[in-house]
Amino acid sequence: MRFPAWAKLLLPGLRIKRWALLTLASMGALSFGILCFLGENGIRWIYRAFLFHIFDRPVIGAIFAILGVSGMAYGMHRLVRSILLALHPRKAGSLAEALYEARILKQAPRVVAVGGGTGLPTVLRGLKHYTANITAVVTMMDSGGSSGRLRAELDVLPPGDVRNCLLALAEDEDRLARFLQYRFADGEGLKGHSLGNLLLAGLEQSLGSFDLAVEEASRLLSVRGEVLPATLERVQLVGVMEDGDEVVGEEALAEDPRRVVRVRLSRPAGAYPPVVEAIGEADLIVLGPGSLFTSIVPNLLVDGIAEAIEAADAEKLVVMNLMTQPGETAGFSASDHLRVLSEYIDLGTFHAVVVNTQPPPPEVLARYREEGSEPVRDDLEGARAFGLRVIRAPLLTVVELGGKPTVKHDPVRLARLLVEESRAFRRSWTRWFIPGP
Repeated sequence: MRFPAWAKLLLPGLRIKRWALLTLASMGALSFGILCFLGENGIRWIYRAFLFHIFDRPVIGAIFAILGVSGMAYGMHRLVRSILLALHPRKAGSLAEALYEARILKQAPRVVAVGGGTGLPTVLRGLKHYTANITAVVTMMDSGGSSGRLRAELDVLPPGDVRNCLLALAEDEDRLARFLQYRFADGEGLKGHSLGNLLLAGLEQSLGSFDLAVEEASRLLSVRGEVLPATLERVQLVGVMEDGDEVVGEEALAEDPRRVVRVRLSRPAGAYPPVVEAIGEADLIVLGPGSLFTSIVPNLLVDGIAEAIEAADAEKLVVMNLMTQPGETAGFSASDHLRVLSEYIDLGTFHAVVVNTQPPPPEVLARYREEGSEPVRDDLEGARAFGLRVIRAPLLTVVELGGKPTVKHDPVRLARLLVEESRAFRRSWTRWFIPGP
């Protein structure tokens, strides 16, 4: 529903009305004072000299009343937006953050984003400028790199994906990333570890549980929203390959060149209860982007998560990946991705799928093809597929990652698309006042 300009000022939460009324009362007092100062003869002289010979008195009154109301409404609307832009958290400090969050972002729709890897932080990085009610549900199956080593040596949950999501939702991501993404170049037992992973592992051991560690790190980093592990149980991802062999561990599965047929957990694992609660209260649920078998599906294998998503009243969207992954999804089209997802969750409860239409630059595409990766082909014919509305838009950007140009979703454009296309945000009055990233 679209509000007329004057009606937007009457919406709750901004505490504008009281100051607008004070302004009106003050203007009335000023006008009355001027009238008293001019006196009856002075007012009569102004009226006859400038207006009486042009229009009748009722016409003049109507014109000035319309101009006054319209000007005040538009001026107040622009004033609110100008204040928010000037006091945007990226441009100011804690006072601006408090105003921006308390009066706008905390009254925006509740969003739950499900995934892992580098795809989930991309969604969070853009959406945090539109809502503070954002929950990231992160897979706990990582077994490679620094996370895998900490998992094996300290018996902690893998912190890598959680670290990336915390940074994506942090108030000052750029500054914090310089420290928490730092990897030790040498040192016995330290080489290859990131400082952020060590912080989370240390917090888990000192506080006694991973969820408390994430909560404490969220406070330290001034995170907007919350990051929740999909499960607190220590389980492994198991992949069944095309030849029937089973591969144990997310890292081994991602590196295996054979095609993955299906995945399962090494044993049943229950969902972290706040995850189920957040899903049930959500206005919008976003699934993906991310590695299909090692970042997205593992969340759906945790007991209670897929069922909670299916039962939720929220609007539900799938964000399609940009590129295929060698071995894992080699040769997969958009419909192949949806077909695999439909084996783990009922896509009939979802509303739309977001598909990129922008091709990678030729030089970047050539490098990807050398590595066995291709753009995910859009074979979803028409405006609907698998019962989902197909939303197509140019969403691709190229960033430096690991010293080489890498194709990613543009977080700003993706977030803006989700806000503009979702009914949850269209129904929310806050979208009129959120400047966006």
